[in-house]
Amino acid sequence: MIADRDKAARELIAFYHEAGVDAAVREEPIDRLAESLTPALDDNAAGATATAATRERPRPSPPAPPASRPRAEPPQAPVAPVAPEAAIMAAREAARSAASLEELRAILDRFEGCALRATATQVVFADGNPQARLMFVGEAPGRDEDIEGLPFVGRSGKLLDRMLAAIGLDRKNVYIANIVPWRPPGNRTPTPQETAICLPFTRRQIELVDPAILVCLGNPSTQTLLSTNEGITKTRGRWFRFNTGTREIRAMPTFHPAFLLRNPISKRLAWRDFLAIKKALETTTS
Repeated sequence: MIADRDKAARELIAFYHEAGVDAAVREEPIDRLAESLTPALDDNAAGATATAATRERPRPSPPAPPASRPRAEPPQAPVAPVAPEAAIMAAREAARSAASLEELRAILDRFEGCALRATATQVVFADGNPQARLMFVGEAPGRDEDIEGLPFVGRSGKLLDRMLAAIGLDRKNVYIANIVPWRPPGNRTPTPQETAICLPFTRRQIELVDPAILVCLGNPSTQTLLSTNEGITKTRGRWFRFNTGTREIRAMPTFHPAFLLRNPISKRLAWRDFLAIKKALETTTS
């Protein structure tokens, strides 16, 4: 009996060998018919059938990408910079369309013709009283102004406040703006092109405020608004005329507070200018 079983086992092994089975995966035989009736194989059974299942089953195709996956957008071409002449014309047209200071500020927020917009934090439009009879115009915002969004809030602004207080004024009595409303990188001087692009907005700002007296703080503001090539040491303390297109405004150049911080000896000259401004306010009716 035992001999018959041994013979049958040898014959079965020989059959498996001829069929290509050359390795045993388990010590016990597996009933493939019973496998389909069993809910799940234990871990050992699963490991035992892995090799055979791999041979028998077709290789699955890779899953299709989900239909909801968004398509990658093609890279956008860089926006070409606006030519200076076109930017100046666009600024003039946009500035003329502003019927109020609020509209002018909104236009500046949208205006893309000046490259300084891309490097500045925000527009530094103005500070003070729009109904004031005295208006100051400086050059461009600095770091502190760029952060706070107001002109003359740094060291030079504090000096300007003290100069105003010396003649009995404060920011409730004046209106303060700049030629360029965006901070140049590194506080550099605005280029002539940048100044020319921003000038229509400043001129319109002066027209809308319509002050009795205009004070140009520093050489860039003086030369830009009063169309003079003379330096600030020659023009300061002198009265000029600024034409808004509808009327003429009395204008005086004086030193920029930042210059006075570097050259304290010139404060006595600025003091004379402020006394003259105070006297003009008292005698000017419009």
